[in-house]
Amino acid sequence: MAATLTDSRHALAVAQELSPTLAARAEEHDRVGIYPERDFDDLKAAGLMGLMTPQRLGGAGAGFADYAEVAMALAAGNGATALVFNMHSSITGALASTPEELARAMGVPDSFFQMRDHVLVEAAAGAFFAVAMSERGSGSRLSAVTTTYEKVDEGYRIRGSKTFCSGAGYADGYLLAARNGDLVSQFLVPAGPGLTVDLTWDSLGMRATGSQDLHIDTVVPADRLLGGVEGLALPLAQIMPQWLVASYSAVYVGVAQSAVDHGIAYATERNLGRLPLVRARLGRAEAQVAAARLVVLEAARRVDEAPGTPETNRWIWRAKLTAGETAMEVAASVLEACGTAAMRKGNPLERIYRDARCGSLQPATSDVCADWLGMAALGLDPDGGSDVPRW
Repeated sequence: MAATLTDSRHALAVAQELSPTLAARAEEHDRVGIYPERDFDDLKAAGLMGLMTPQRLGGAGAGFADYAEVAMALAAGNGATALVFNMHSSITGALASTPEELARAMGVPDSFFQMRDHVLVEAAAGAFFAVAMSERGSGSRLSAVTTTYEKVDEGYRIRGSKTFCSGAGYADGYLLAARNGDLVSQFLVPAGPGLTVDLTWDSLGMRATGSQDLHIDTVVPADRLLGGVEGLALPLAQIMPQWLVASYSAVYVGVAQSAVDHGIAYATERNLGRLPLVRARLGRAEAQVAAARLVVLEAARRVDEAPGTPETNRWIWRAKLTAGETAMEVAASVLEACGTAAMRKGNPLERIYRDARCGSLQPATSDVCADWLGMAALGLDPDGGSDVPRW
């Protein structure tokens, strides 16, 4: 049975306490390249799956800034575990934090709120939810999904395939995007018959996310349509992009911090601190991570205080760009500072370097973030003015 977190501060303390345990298992999980089941047993037992669940429903009642700090702490232990946790939190966080007045203005029925609360209670009890958005050939662009759905007497029939589904085969449910003509909708699909996992995951970095392919041919009840209204996926992605963009940022700041922490430990053990070039690289890395952390926390603060505003959304895209590039640069520089021996398999810096390299590739990629920010700086419409849709 999952523990009950008293509040978000308690959740952060629990995450910080678990971080060394995650770090101790990270090499094995990376080598095997599958979902870190033991890590999630610990997260579930500690109550962290209910981080975003409101306190009235048995969770910690965390906001986006609280999530960011917890994700950073977990990623300092194992970035892959934190990345899977991010996917779960992006679902529960979006359900818990979407303003009710916004939802009702978009025509959301009462049945959605009942389903939402049921899912959030399940999360607080230890349920794990995964994201199944990306597809081969279209990535995470919602407007390009080929998975389809149609109305049937029992609800909706969904058919298609997804890739990069972190934790596939271990989740209790999947947030899944599908289209019906021009409408792109999202469904919360329970695990069970009609879902097949294809063990395709063998990646350079973030190997322990177990991001397998998922094949779908199933029927779900009508109340599993997210929001209870068809066609909400794209508008919500543009209005409130934090869970599709900025939530990754906290993970990669934590990964960058782990590179600094392990670099300091390695340099100390081998007496490399006597070398000015090593000290300089570690000094730059420490400053870069501190700056990236502040950018992410500023974005997170704004999400909590003024979600959906143009300036908040600009900070969201800044956070993803800054975190992805910082993780990549810091991990590479610290690895170079520590020398050739640190590249050997089994050295934490070798794994962290590979994990950090994924940050700028995950949606939205660094180039997409920079283009969005460039359009905004030029006074153009960064969401609707691009020749290629963002989502």
